[in-house]
Amino acid sequence: MSSFPKNIPSSLRATPNILTLMRICMTPFLVAAVLENDFALSLGLFIAAGLSDALDGTLARLLKQRTTLGQYLDPVADKLLLSTLFVVLTYKGLIPARVTAMVFGRDLGILVVAAILYAAAGRREFWPSILGKANTLIQICTVTAVLLRELLNAHWLAVVCTVSLNATMALTVISGLHYAWLVSRRTSTPAASGNGTH
Repeated sequence: MSSFPKNIPSSLRATPNILTLMRICMTPFLVAAVLENDFALSLGLFIAAGLSDALDGTLARLLKQRTTLGQYLDPVADKLLLSTLFVVLTYKGLIPARVTAMVFGRDLGILVVAAILYAAAGRREFWPSILGKANTLIQICTVTAVLLRELLNAHWLAVVCTVSLNATMALTVISGLHYAWLVSRRTSTPAASGNGTH
């Protein structure tokens, strides 16, 4: 017998979506840990968030609990967590402001374009590209390296941080341009034939 109230939508009761919501709820605790210079706790929470991200996708496939809500909620949770961490780590002087500005600018641009396309043409299909996924992955590596560098005073970690920050900037620009190209290609065809082009 389910322990959830009956008035809660079934999509919210899906196990993968519960994990995604938990990841969103972890964000303020992670931010507080960084602000308090508790980088061990920060790294632990960030790793836990990453594991929950991998687990919710796996469970969605195994339990056949893929929902429309989950398709939108999962990338939102990722962006909320990463973007917030980039801002906080920039505030702490651990990530250059130019990197965070580029990351935020790209994500804000995509959000605005998606909102315009939905309002104007009713398009809801905004599947992430391979470059977008690569960009998210390198951002995760960057945050991990930055947090780990505060725990281990190792030269190789400084090198990893520099490389990952440069890669983040490069992929932010490339994936942003790729997204713009995809949008221009999809909007050049009628909305009715746009489905299934992903």
